[in-house]
Amino acid sequence: MRDKFKLDRIREWARLALDDPPGLDLTVSEVECADPACPGMETFILVMREGQPTVAAKIRKPMAEIGEPDVAEALRYL
Repeated sequence: MRDKFKLDRIREWARLALDDPPGLDLTVSEVECADPACPGMETFILVMREGQPTVAAKIRKPMAEIGEPDVAEALRYL
């Protein structure tokens, strides 16, 4: 079952990391990695800015283990 509180926190941290510009939309999803070298679950943040291509950031942790520094690092160059 998805933890809505954690999902909302990750979105909030992402908005802060990206300075929450107008037209910003985010999608956060957790998926099972099929690669045996992966840690299992990983989290993707899709960043959609008005008038720009969608970009993705990956955090190699399940949502439950993610903290604000993980989100800031993943979005650092976006």
